[in-house]
Amino acid sequence: MNTEIDIEEFAKNNKPVPKGRRYKIRVDREKFVTKEECLTGKEILLLASKTPHTKYQLNQKIKGTVKKVEYEEKVDFTTPGIERFMTLPLDQTEG
Repeated sequence: MNTEIDIEEFAKNNKPVPKGRRYKIRVDREKFVTKEECLTGKEILLLASKTPHTKYQLNQKIKGTVKKVEYEEKVDFTTPGIERFMTLPLDQTEG
């Protein structure tokens, strides 16, 4: 059974995310599917084709609040309340 679990929909409906086979996550405006239950910040950036990953900061929206995700930090998609991920380019110049 290859059920795709849209973690954003589960968060919006306040439902616990079941341990499944494939997770649909949203990074910025795009949805991506992974069969991994946990990915690091770096792996999420690479999945979203944000390369090199060191030029981006990854933020996670969880229960309405935004939290920075470090590159080596593992994100468990079964954690309740994860809505989506946002990227922020780090190459802005000061002026």
